[in-house]
Amino acid sequence: MLSNYVKSIGQYFIMIYDTFKRMTKASELRRLILQEIDDLIISSLGIVVFISFFIGAVIAIQTALNFSNPFVPKSLIGFAARQSIILEFAPTFVSIIMAGKVGSYITSSIGTMRVSEQIDALEVMGINSLNYLVFPKIVAMCMFPFVIAISMFVGIIGAYIASVYGGYLSAGQFLAGLQEDFIPFQVFYAFLKSFVFALILATVPSFHGYYMKGGSLEVGHAATTSFVWTSVIIIFMNYFITQLLLS
Repeated sequence: MLSNYVKSIGQYFIMIYDTFKRMTKASELRRLILQEIDDLIISSLGIVVFISFFIGAVIAIQTALNFSNPFVPKSLIGFAARQSIILEFAPTFVSIIMAGKVGSYITSSIGTMRVSEQIDALEVMGINSLNYLVFPKIVAMCMFPFVIAISMFVGIIGAYIASVYGGYLSAGQFLAGLQEDFIPFQVFYAFLKSFVFALILATVPSFHGYYMKGGSLEVGHAATTSFVWTSVIIIFMNYFITQLLLS
């Protein structure tokens, strides 16, 4: 069991190394990258905006309902919403959602190509299949922090609307809490996490799809396994980066 895990880890890093060897023609890579940006980033904006708005609203409502002490300033609702959304919800929670949407898509698409022997055909034609399939996904996922920025903005808008129009505090109190004790480094920390998570979202599902064995029935199993391991690695790296940068 342990030897299989060690072998898979080694195979994963070899895959990343081979991805950057024997680059595909630039014009073809450009087309593939634009296609992956559309498939992985643009198509995910809808679900990210929807979830971010309502999660931001729920965070604000729950915070307001738990601040029943009259000596606690209501501006802390805005402060707590900002901290929760920027530090954890937007980078980590959205990444796990994307592991289900984007990760499953990557694993199933590459796994289907493996089953139908399209990857073997690319190798026969002298094309580096890893560079052709995985490299455009890595480049496309480098735009993932842009998605996280939208998630932060929409989440705070949701918190504002829920708390102000819900009658929990005034707009001025919310904005005062939003600006209270703001530390710019925390935004850098959130975007750094997002970039690391983007690389995980691009490479781990690709690994499970590329090295998948079996027939078409195994594609679904590979997608499920990919989601589990992507989520586990994201959560572990979240702890590691937080311990490294914020402790």
